[in-house]
Amino acid sequence: MIASVIASQTDLERTDLERGAAVEARLDRIPASPYLWKVIALLSLGGFFEFYELFMTAFISPGLIRTGIFHVGSNGLFHLPDQAAFASVTFLGLFLGTITLGGIADRWGRRAAFRGFAFCYAAATTVMAMQSTAIAIDAVRLICAIAIGAQLITLDTYASEIVPRNIRGRAFALSFAIIQTAVPVLALLGWLVVPHAPLHIQGWRWIAVIGGAGSFAVWILCRSLPESPRWLARNGLLEDAERVTSVFERHAETNLSHALLAPKSSTLKCVGKASFEEILRPPYRRRTIMLTVFHFFQAIAFYGFGNWLPALVNAQNRNVPRSAQVSFLITLAFPIGPLLWSTIAEKCERKWQIVGAAVGTAVFGLLFATHTAPLGLVVLGVLITLMNSLLGYSSHVYQAELFPTRMRARAVGFVYSWGRLSTAFTSLIIGLFFQRFGTPGVFALIAFAMLVVVIAVGAFGPRTRGLTLEQISD
Repeated sequence: MIASVIASQTDLERTDLERGAAVEARLDRIPASPYLWKVIALLSLGGFFEFYELFMTAFISPGLIRTGIFHVGSNGLFHLPDQAAFASVTFLGLFLGTITLGGIADRWGRRAAFRGFAFCYAAATTVMAMQSTAIAIDAVRLICAIAIGAQLITLDTYASEIVPRNIRGRAFALSFAIIQTAVPVLALLGWLVVPHAPLHIQGWRWIAVIGGAGSFAVWILCRSLPESPRWLARNGLLEDAERVTSVFERHAETNLSHALLAPKSSTLKCVGKASFEEILRPPYRRRTIMLTVFHFFQAIAFYGFGNWLPALVNAQNRNVPRSAQVSFLITLAFPIGPLLWSTIAEKCERKWQIVGAAVGTAVFGLLFATHTAPLGLVVLGVLITLMNSLLGYSSHVYQAELFPTRMRARAVGFVYSWGRLSTAFTSLIIGLFFQRFGTPGVFALIAFAMLVVVIAVGAFGPRTRGLTLEQISD
């Protein structure tokens, strides 16, 4: 009797595993469809306002300085420019959000986490727009950044699980084109709005309110997003997983005007509950260490250039109005970069895209520090931005590929958090380098960081091109 009950339970578990494996196999053979691109576009719209929040530092700081809220030089908090303190608080919050809240998407689901974090940072940014002291602004910014940090992980995890393997790189590249449009939008608003006070409201406050309102709109629009079928299957919600997968299949078949091919058989694996310690044990320990080192150093280049762009341009070209125009022209490359790189997204191994981007960032950055003419600054600034775009999109898809569904958000949150922690401190270090050594000192630091990235990913990063998420994570 007992033996028959155990056998029956084993058969049931096996059936559930087969159904879960079938869901994953069905997802990976679904081609792109207007419905899939709609889902990616909604996720990207959420990412747009995340980047808006992240890069806000560079473009509202001149307005905060002009109104006397922020101070330059050693007159600010910690005897450093208040812009540096603001950036450091931002990345401290990102670190706390990624390392402490990353597991929420694994427990509650990708959709619920995505919308919940969007609401939190929308509210915090709106409150920040009402503050009038550097300390109050930094305090609210910390809360906002915690939510943004957790949201960034959720976006990568969510997108990687619903996109078929043969277009995963291209989908992330096109998504980043939408997301990074936030930077030129910010630059344009910083140029046209920050120096003025529309309706007698300081320009920097308008920038913050626009970000908060946009994030609230995303929270409303994303009600229609489906849950990740992979997450549903891995959490025993098999009927829901099959239902959502069927929706993707139905839209793809409508677009193709014929039935989809039968899915390939998938390897059956019994998977238990994930624990945090698992990411520190083989076979994931090597990947965890590699990505931790990568994020710690790549963030120095990516955010060091983006958050200090107007200041770096102005240091090279003392014409303030012209510097604002130069900064805006450089930021136009942010959305163009992912569109350009989408053409090679599935043709080149992901790790070598990261290595190439790191080398390019280092070389073009050192050249930028030697130029003062506006044309040279624009050309080199655009090249640095293109390299950063390649580094950004390829690393986001790469890190999400390297861990299994059951712990993807938690693992990505852990490795990603070290980049946020490094930037919290390096924002202060960049401010110090900028004060003492100028633009050449900043780009020397960035070049060193990129050298470490090349060694870490080039020597220890696994290959992922053309493989399913399940094949990569095994």
